[in-house]
Amino acid sequence: MPLQLDRLVRRNARYRPSAPAVTFEDATVDWRAFDARVNRVANMLAELGIARGDKVATVSANSMELLETYFAVPMLGAVLVPLSPLLMPSGLASLLRDSDAKCVVTERSMLPIIRAAELDLRVLVTDGSEPLDYHALSAKASDAPPPRAAVADDDLYNIMYTSGTTGLPKGIMHSHFTRSMYSLLFTAAYRMTPESVTLHTGALIFNGAFVTMMPSFFLGAHFIAHRQFDADHTIEAIETHRVTHMVVVPTQVIAMMRSPAFAPQRLASLQCLLSLGAPLLQEHKDRLNAALPGRFHELYGLTEGFMTVLDRNESVRKSSSVGVPTFFNELRIVREDGAEAKPGEVGEIVGRGPLLMLGYYKRPDLTAQALRDGWLFTGDVGYVDEEGYLYLVDRKKDMIDSGGVKVYPRDVEEIAARHPAVRDVAVFGVPDEKWGETPVAAVILAQPAKADELCDWINARVQAKYQRVSRVILCDDFPRSPAGKTLKRELRKPFWEKG
Repeated sequence: MPLQLDRLVRRNARYRPSAPAVTFEDATVDWRAFDARVNRVANMLAELGIARGDKVATVSANSMELLETYFAVPMLGAVLVPLSPLLMPSGLASLLRDSDAKCVVTERSMLPIIRAAELDLRVLVTDGSEPLDYHALSAKASDAPPPRAAVADDDLYNIMYTSGTTGLPKGIMHSHFTRSMYSLLFTAAYRMTPESVTLHTGALIFNGAFVTMMPSFFLGAHFIAHRQFDADHTIEAIETHRVTHMVVVPTQVIAMMRSPAFAPQRLASLQCLLSLGAPLLQEHKDRLNAALPGRFHELYGLTEGFMTVLDRNESVRKSSSVGVPTFFNELRIVREDGAEAKPGEVGEIVGRGPLLMLGYYKRPDLTAQALRDGWLFTGDVGYVDEEGYLYLVDRKKDMIDSGGVKVYPRDVEEIAARHPAVRDVAVFGVPDEKWGETPVAAVILAQPAKADELCDWINARVQAKYQRVSRVILCDDFPRSPAGKTLKRELRKPFWEKG
């Protein structure tokens, strides 16, 4: 049977009733109080007709209500569908329709978009009274545990839509068993305990939140969430709450280190600073390890279900690696001819283990492409060393074919990031009459610099002529997914449309 994910909060309320459970903004509730709130939300949803297997979507920024919903829905055997409030109206309507959502928990500002979708939905509003008032209805509901749904290991727990960095979003299905494994495996990977204090400042609707949220709730630890990321506010919260564990994306790491408020002594309580979502370039990784030794972890993985973790004790010795598979997971590197690659040989990263998705919702065709004989084919390119540590080279779709030679954008990005004027960089291929494709570097500046001078500086330091960039483009910001990932396909689009 699964690890009773529908009873996590109830268990903590029984055995750790007075321990702090959740802090959002200035409000902290203990496990007894949080359990009562979750029970009321579950009973409210049941009274609205939500039952086992029904899909409950959330379209909300971070909030206490969002966390209550996250833990109330599984109590009914229903299915969570977290969606971003930053989605375009057509995209949101499409995902609500695709997910077969029966109910949506949202904010008043989202109502015009949801109404325009013309879907048969129960709409609960967390900051208003129409059409259904979340707070008024939950206040009337019982705070006693609802009747327990008979949940099996392979029952659907959530549908997580991909952020669409390489195409249209796909609904990734996680079972109760898979999320149970998140609780167990990441608890071990980050050395978390019931006394841990976890801070999350990114959007809770993305899978990256679950890699620390699930173990935190599993242990009955203290989980702190902010409405949105702010570097100064984050540093203040770490110092005030004595935060021990935190997950960030690279742009947040960079922003914190560039903040005037950044001082290693203010972050001394941290035991695990976990970076995920995209590779943290070596320049920034070195600075972080120097300022906060023995804290940095890096996670590589896909929401689809294969992950590696670089442990804090190896973060210097293996600093260019993304670590090793988590417990009970296996890793292979597969060459283009289908054979298994030798150590040091580049190929596609393939993995399997208990974190694997059930598949893509209503897309057996895409599921068959990604899952083959129980292995997840990631679409990412890398290699392992003699000790089995994984090194991420790039995404297959991001590779540049210049005159028949493969150029890996990350190699060039690592060079460009060393320049003091470069805050962020993205390298991608554009059409070229002679070479087919040629690399271009888009740069966000940290201080004034000229594009042509940056171009010359990068090209003087790359290891091979075919890695030279044809130009540098200065940008105020990059197009990003709601999860904060750089959308290289959007940067490439104008050049390929011209071509």
